Amino acid sequence: MSNINTLRKEIDKIDLKILDLLNKRANIAIKIGAEKSKAKQDNFHIPDREIEIYKRLSKLNKGPLPNSSLQAVYREILSATLSLEKPLTIAYLGPEGTFTHIAGLKQFGSSANYIPSKNIERVFIDVEKGRADYGVVPIENSIEGIVNHTLDMFIVSPLNIRAEILLEISHNLLSLEEEITKIRKVYSHPHALAQCKSWLENNLADISLHEVSSTARAAELASQNPSTGAIASESAALLYGLKVVARDISDSTNNFTRFIVIGREFAKRSGKDKTSILFSIKDKPGALFYILEPFAKKKINLTKIESRPIKKKAWEYIFFVDMQGHISDKKVNSGLDELKQKCTYLKVLGSYPVSI
Repeated sequence: MSNINTLRKEIDKIDLKILDLLNKRANIAIKIGAEKSKAKQDNFHIPDREIEIYKRLSKLNKGPLPNSSLQAVYREILSATLSLEKPLTIAYLGPEGTFTHIAGLKQFGSSANYIPSKNIERVFIDVEKGRADYGVVPIENSIEGIVNHTLDMFIVSPLNIRAEILLEISHNLLSLEEEITKIRKVYSHPHALAQCKSWLENNLADISLHEVSSTARAAELASQNPSTGAIASESAALLYGLKVVARDISDSTNNFTRFIVIGREFAKRSGKDKTSILFSIKDKPGALFYILEPFAKKKINLTKIESRPIKKKAWEYIFFVDMQGHISDKKVNSGLDELKQKCTYLKVLGSYPVSI
């Protein structure tokens, strides 16, 4: 025990040094916030700067603390110091405990002020009207594909993509009950039910499934009746006082959702960026090849292309494209200029750092 007590005293001394350094860092952050205010800059969240910090520290880290833990620690340090510069308000697809909420916490930390929105449209409106500094919405899932409602909103909204968040989705069966045999009904979002279809057929074949607006809403309902269950996150289990009856019940082990941060300004170049665009073309043979040819010639890597019907025009489509590079890069800018001359509609949704 004497050795343990000695080691604990060493930790106490180190904690005092960490505390002192954190407050020194916080004082500098306050000064930076004051300088931004003098310069009338309202862009306090800078995702490329945060990624630069993560990368630099990860490269210098000699362990034993893993880089993932280091990043989690610095996420909260950055969140706390940013709140001293200017408290951020983040709108997200709610309610509290959804995967979108978890994605927001991963990006902005726990010191931001979070306001849940009932749908994706409301998130966009809250940011447009200035009720929120930024919004967090899903854009695509590795299993279910693109989130069409988010793309539809970009057609009519002036907002831009500021950052992306890649989140591994882990579905769990939650309930007030500890035994799975006592569950008679399961709630969840339609996507979650679809992603756990085989598991449900093998383990809960005789119970009824009910679709609700979100996994968090499912957890809330399950917390009101012992004989019901919910497919949701572990965070939702903690929030609504539920037990985790079964973990990781997704049929696929490669279940990721990509979320985006929406805001009123473009993000600056970080050195490892992607640019997202929407465009439409006249329907004719070889039209898509013709329209994308400049990107191939300029050796711009297109990492995603997805088509979406235009609601107001039958048999016409709008395309969502991700490409490597920032709009300030010469070849990306040149490629977009050529594209603009060939298509009937083009909107650059944003250039932003690739998620790490």
